[in-house]
Amino acid sequence: MKKSTEPKRYLISFDSHTTSHVFTDILIIGSGVAGLSAAIEASKHCSVLVVTKDKIDENNTVYAQGGIAVVLSENDAIAKHIKDTLDAGQGLCDTPVVKTIISEGPERVKELIEWGAVFDREDDHLVFTQEGGHHFPRIIRAKGDSTGKEIEQALIRTIKGNKNIKVFEHTFTIDIVTRDGICHGVIAWHAKKGYMVIWARRTILATGGCGQVYRETTNPDVATGDGLAMAYRAGAALQDMEFVQFHPTTLYIAGAVRFLITETVRGEGGILRNKKGERFMPWYHSQAELAPRDVVSQSILKEMQKTDHTNVYIDVRHIPKERLYARFPRIREICASFGIDIARDLIPVRPSAHYMIGGIKVDRLSRTTVGQLYACGEVACSGMHGANRLGSNSLLEGLVTGYRAGKDAGASIQKSVRKLVPYAIRESMDLSKISWLDLDDIRNSLKSLMWRDAGIERDERHLLEAGEMIEMWGSYVMDKEFSNPTGWELQNMILVSGLIVSSALKRKESRGVHHRSDYPETDNIRWKRHITVKKAKS
Repeated sequence: MKKSTEPKRYLISFDSHTTSHVFTDILIIGSGVAGLSAAIEASKHCSVLVVTKDKIDENNTVYAQGGIAVVLSENDAIAKHIKDTLDAGQGLCDTPVVKTIISEGPERVKELIEWGAVFDREDDHLVFTQEGGHHFPRIIRAKGDSTGKEIEQALIRTIKGNKNIKVFEHTFTIDIVTRDGICHGVIAWHAKKGYMVIWARRTILATGGCGQVYRETTNPDVATGDGLAMAYRAGAALQDMEFVQFHPTTLYIAGAVRFLITETVRGEGGILRNKKGERFMPWYHSQAELAPRDVVSQSILKEMQKTDHTNVYIDVRHIPKERLYARFPRIREICASFGIDIARDLIPVRPSAHYMIGGIKVDRLSRTTVGQLYACGEVACSGMHGANRLGSNSLLEGLVTGYRAGKDAGASIQKSVRKLVPYAIRESMDLSKISWLDLDDIRNSLKSLMWRDAGIERDERHLLEAGEMIEMWGSYVMDKEFSNPTGWELQNMILVSGLIVSSALKRKESRGVHHRSDYPETDNIRWKRHITVKKAKS
């Protein structure tokens, strides 16, 4: 990112003398699997405040359908799961991190079951499904295709009644408050309570991804990359921002929300067909429909281009109706609302932005490069996924890294003799308060631009075009001081989009989810490395 377009340090001007104050030992931003796992573990040591910008159960975790990948079968092995993960990551995984997360995963999932999470069983045994890139059925699921929701509800039940955990819903975190490179909390906003400074001895970001920067996405409206943007403004290093995973199969009906058709549909035998009715995945990969996600997404895109059609189709008509309806009740319900009977009709699908593989650079304890600031789950770049995330590894990563972040943050507080001492802080950003901008129009234009020029297939010409447009929008959006989440989200989305585009321009090769049509080969000599970005010092 050009120094001339670097964002201001804070999005708003504020004065601690005239702002409400809240105090906590550990502050957690985000209420998905990573954030709530961190809260539960940290609460064993000290007081915890969870802040979320919507309802506590409105996050990417709730929308996760497929399942959680974990070695709980007697026939499976930790080493096999590690190998599948490393193979999918195409040389950029952090091997010790992969080993740690996969090895600790079974214990964390068993703990989740103790907290009341109910996974599907047959004859009192867990049911395992196989997904793309996995060479063994190790995906456990809940209520067919509602795994994330079941996990979230179990975590919410666990934190309720915990006297050490408080939750602020509908509270938008604007920026991280730092002094001398150390995080001391955040500045936040509530529609009724107004602005507040939340002072914390440790802060954990678990804000999820940024799928909303793309026109086509499986992510809910809240996934606008706020944690990524505020960490960048605070001086934290971000890594692998070019690696955005596109889920191969989302329901495609013009005008409808892009509803995820989980990968386990293919794991259960679903077949991908093109406009002509031809099964095409065997042409592209030996694992056909169970190839890694990057391969399937790129193959679908090629078939759409070859047949000049807006989508391809999943065919599950050969699967017995009773099994199909029982296995995918939510998908059946959504498709039926558009007149599609999944037992009788083809399901129209196309790829959509799904998961940010890159994020805030963290170490093995989830510590960022900013003192007293942690990050876990999708907002972090832990090294688990490399250049391509293996299906159903995200919930596992969130569960384990959240636990590790909460444990380390809590333990570090117990060892520290430093008390939480607030200090006077006055920030005047000299920003324009007057604006006649159509924020919705800019947001929609940004999303369309990112989908067109920085999507599944990229090249230098389109990435340069995207960078110029983002810089132009930034020139008259980033100098404004907004007073509500609509403006702050747009500023965050512009910043994150710029980081994605600039990183994608730098990586002159194709690897994993990053596909450059002008550099179609993988270049291990020059590019078997990470791209790290950090805000220029002002």
